[in-house]
Formats: sequence, C-alpha cells, structure tokens
Amino acid sequence: MPLTRISATIPDDLVREADRKAAELDRSRSWVLAEALRRYLAPPVVREPSAIYDVAAEIQAASDRRLVTELGLTPTERVRRAEALGRLASRAHPKRTQVIGFEDYADFYEWKQARRIGA
Repeated sequence: MPLTRISATIPDDLVREADRKAAELDRSRSWVLAEALRRYLAPPVVREPSAIYDVAAEIQAASDRRLVTELGLTPTERVRRAEALGRLASRAHPKRTQVIGFEDYADFYEWKQARRIGA
C-alpha cells in the first residue's frame, strides 16, 4: 500500500497518549494514528438490541458473587478449599506443578506478556 506523509497539529496530551499506546502495543506512533483513523472512519456496526450481550459484565458479576461467598468463609475454611483445589488440579493435570489464579483477564494478559518476553 502506498504511503503519504502528512503534517498535522495535534494537542500534546493526545500525542503523549498515542506514544504510550504505541509503546504498549510495540508499534509506531504512525501505526497508532492510522489505526485510530481507520476505526473512526469505518462504517458503524448496527446490531439488534437483543443481540448485544455484555460478556465482560457477566464475568465480572460472577467474580463478584464468588468473592462475596469466599469472604463469608473463615480463613481456615478458605485454606481448606484452596488445598482441595490444589489436590484436584494435580489429579486433573499430573504433569503440571503450578496453579495460578488471576483477578481478571488484564492480570492474566500481563502475566502472559511477561512470560513471553522473559521478564
């Protein structure tokens, strides 16, 4: 695809945010700005109201319910349940030696990225 160089005046705070996002995605500032334009200029996606399902909200609600339930247990009971879960995991996956829990997908993704780059 042919490229065209342009000159634009953009507020400093937006440039800083674009640079932060570029570093986060390991992309160039130009790529981030081009992607923002692509998304802004893309035709809107129209969905039927009944087809919209907020999976993230459903997962968060389930996580909140579990947390409330867990907080109602005594510390001793929480340790017992954690030990039982560890035993169950070792039987289900005998070659695995580690069980890791995450509060949300963002924590998992950050952990996965750190493992991928060897940090």
